Amino acid sequence: MFAQPLFTQLHASGLSSLCLFKPLSVRFKALALTALLSLVTPWAQSQPKENSTLQLDEAPRIAFHAQTTWIGQSKPAFNTPTPYSESAYMLSPLAEQGFSMTVTADVGVRLWKGAQLHINPESARGASLSKSLGTASIPNGELQRGANMAWSSYRARMFLMQRWSGDGDTVDIEPDFNEMGGKASANRWTLVAGNFSLLDFFDANPYSKDPRSQFMNWSFLTHGAWDYAADARGYTQGVMLDYTTPTWALRFARTAVPVESNGYALDEALGIHYGDQIEFETDLPLRLQHGPMRGSIIYYRNKAQMFAYKDAAQIAGIASTDYLAIPRSEQTKTGYGITLMAPFDEEAGLFFRYSKNDGQFEQYNFIEIDQQWALGAVFTGKAWGRGQDRVGVALATNDLSQAHRNYFSAGGKGFFVGDGVANTLNYAPERTFETWYRWSVDDINSKVGKLQNAFSVGWQYILNPGYNQDRGPMSVYSVRWHSEF
Repeated sequence: MFAQPLFTQLHASGLSSLCLFKPLSVRFKALALTALLSLVTPWAQSQPKENSTLQLDEAPRIAFHAQTTWIGQSKPAFNTPTPYSESAYMLSPLAEQGFSMTVTADVGVRLWKGAQLHINPESARGASLSKSLGTASIPNGELQRGANMAWSSYRARMFLMQRWSGDGDTVDIEPDFNEMGGKASANRWTLVAGNFSLLDFFDANPYSKDPRSQFMNWSFLTHGAWDYAADARGYTQGVMLDYTTPTWALRFARTAVPVESNGYALDEALGIHYGDQIEFETDLPLRLQHGPMRGSIIYYRNKAQMFAYKDAAQIAGIASTDYLAIPRSEQTKTGYGITLMAPFDEEAGLFFRYSKNDGQFEQYNFIEIDQQWALGAVFTGKAWGRGQDRVGVALATNDLSQAHRNYFSAGGKGFFVGDGVANTLNYAPERTFETWYRWSVDDINSKVGKLQNAFSVGWQYILNPGYNQDRGPMSVYSVRWHSEF
């Protein structure tokens, strides 16, 4: 199929609107919808009285937030001396263009003292480069797996959050998406139950977490080797318990894994199949001008019906075996991740991540990475008079365990990566470099709040995509618009 000129393929499949700058009407409609919602829902956020101390029982009873993000990406052609097989998860060597768009709302209701209920309806559409296949370093973190041109609407989150104050000083909690804000004790417990994303609460790296405003590549969304429990859109259901103090925090969660690898349906038998994670984060002794260095360590354990790489690699005729048809059995997969963070300024700083899993069982929820280190930084534009602007730069090295390599070498395929034919893997770690610049656009005031806008451009360079040094290197150029209130 990739022997055809790209325009011919797109026109024949009805995807000619993938041109990087073409779907203007779609983008403007979503932006207009966000702005309209901010104007027509003044009832959604009753303002506190002037000079109010904003105690929990005086804070807004109902809050509304919304966001829309559009990302356009373009990939030039690259050389691939080793031909692909028909069964390969193919990263096309041809020039490609793709895009994604998401629109998300958050309706928050304060139920009683310390309790919040949040519901997030979300819609998404898009077309990924090479259907997100052929690399673990998927360039667009906003693309849901299986993204397509038609709008898909679903409930992203619906959870209850309950806080209990302990001792210590009273602190302000700023309102935000999925957070109504108010005042609470510096030492406090937080319980979350329902549908959410583990990335909402774990790996609290303020510099590399959100593809809507920071790094776009999947290698920088979180720990690459953390196969965190989630459905194919990145959401799960379960419970999370957190204890926070001014200098350290400890949290634990048990959440659902999919019924099948990277599936949409979640396994609700949390006593049998589950993802457990425990994380400890703390201030470190070194204090910088804008605050102390901070570190965290996370350990996770997933229990599900998975296949072991050593067993799957021995299946005869694996090149013609459907990925989901490989026999599976009860398995337990474990791993850990370490993060170090050093603040430079507000929303700017240096980060380092290292993560590793046991590398013996299939990648069930996230991406094909068994070991990763990533180093990056986010800077402000103060030096050139643009203090609200941000620029990011990061490098990641993704690696596979020996058992995982043997499986791919035998012709096996994961969910995103694999040639499907034996002896075509010329193994090398994937290396991903990404840089971006984000211009802050003037806020638009409304009765609900400020509509914040930002425009970004970015470049990604992926070496050895699909862990094969016979592929690539590949460049991806990105533009992004993000609005929220």
